Amino acid sequence: MTALKAGDSFPKDVEFSWVPYTEEKESITSCGVPQQYPASKEFVDNKVVLFSVPGAFTPGCSVRHLPGYIERWNDFKKKGVDLIIVIAFNDAWVMSAWSKANGIKNDDILFMTDTGLKFSKSIGWTRGGERTGRYAMVIDHGKILYAENEPGGDVTVSGAEAVLSKL
Repeated sequence: MTALKAGDSFPKDVEFSWVPYTEEKESITSCGVPQQYPASKEFVDNKVVLFSVPGAFTPGCSVRHLPGYIERWNDFKKKGVDLIIVIAFNDAWVMSAWSKANGIKNDDILFMTDTGLKFSKSIGWTRGGERTGRYAMVIDHGKILYAENEPGGDVTVSGAEAVLSKL
C-alpha cells in the first residue's frame, strides 16, 4: 500500500495495541494488560483523528506535538470528533505510562502502539524504517478526509491546529 490521501478508504484489518485505562491501574507504575484494538472496525462507525509520533516521552512529541491535542480536545469534540488516537512505535505499556504522565486517565485520547510498525510501514510513513513517522489523519466513518505526513522534523501538518483547520 502507498500513502493514504483524502478520499481513500481506511485500510482493512488495521489493529493497534493498547492498555485501556482503569482506575485500579491509575498509577504510572501500574501495568495493565495490553489488548488489540481493531482500528479498521472501530473507525467505520466513528469520526477519528489519528496522529502519529516518532516516540513517547521524546522532546518533540511531548513538548510540541501531544500538548496541542490535549489543549484543544474540546474543540475537536465540538467539530464532531468521536475518537482521538495517538500512535507510536513504543510498546503498549510505554504508551499507557505516557498517557498517565500527561494526565490522561480516561478515554479522551487513546494512546496506542503501531505494533511492529505494521500500519506506518504499509503507508510508507516511518522515520528511518525503525520508528513511526510524524503524521496525522482524519477518518470519517471509514473514509480519509485528511492525511498528511510531516515533510521535516517540525510539527506543522500533523499538529492539532492544522488538523482542526481541516474539520
